[in-house]
Amino acid sequence: RTVEPLEYYRRFLKENCRPDGRELGEFRTTTVNIGKCSCSITTADGSALVKLGNTTVICGVKAELAAPAVDSANKGYIVPNVELPSLCAERFRSGPPGEEAQAASQFIADVIENSQMIVKEDLCIANGKLAWVLYCDIICLDYDGNLLDASVFALLAALKNVQLPLVTINEETGLSEVNLKQKNPLIIRKHPVATSFAIFDDTLLIVDPTAEEEDLATGTVTIVTDEEGRLCSVHKPGGSPLTGAKLQDCITRAITRHKEVKKLIDKVIKSITPK
Repeated sequence: RTVEPLEYYRRFLKENCRPDGRELGEFRTTTVNIGKCSCSITTADGSALVKLGNTTVICGVKAELAAPAVDSANKGYIVPNVELPSLCAERFRSGPPGEEAQAASQFIADVIENSQMIVKEDLCIANGKLAWVLYCDIICLDYDGNLLDASVFALLAALKNVQLPLVTINEETGLSEVNLKQKNPLIIRKHPVATSFAIFDDTLLIVDPTAEEEDLATGTVTIVTDEEGRLCSVHKPGGSPLTGAKLQDCITRAITRHKEVKKLIDKVIKSITPK
């Protein structure tokens, strides 16, 4: 494994399994904790913690009030940020966001935009005057591959947990008034779920790759689908090309994975909802 890691892996792949005992199309154990039971981010308006095998990601959503941009007076803002601190894996360094963290942040921003999970018009309180800004901080606590799947899952779960207070603008003073006693859940229009694959030797596809598998792979691809089976995004940063048939196979698997993740989120939300 140390001297010839690729050959070591190939031996397992020939038998249609992986060194950790999983089949090629098998995901690692996935768990999600939402809201107060997820973590101690007491200042967040919504939070979630997702574990995908040994990869652990936490997401906190903070809502603030701001004036809308001049060119989009009827829209609010969503600002995602992915952090890969040095404590989550040896490969990451302290300091400004590295290339991988920046790419992940951009990927999350694209998923929000393409899937229309939140329509920015829904975040507008008063046209041209006031809107919500949602700061979505996604922090990796433990990195063992497949950051994108875990990040999208944590983001969706945290947003499902957000409760925004009622805000009105006083006609006389023109100032905003916040009613913390009356809160409403965020309107989630779509539920995007990411499913990542690693490509081995240009032909073989394995789902939910570990960090070691990502390093040995000749390419990776991430498929994002919503609950209607609609394709929201295909993220393929270089590497081995995929045939149309292989890509279709990935999309089919991603649609199945979406159902599993949605079921898991719904179950957890049901368990924390007051009877």
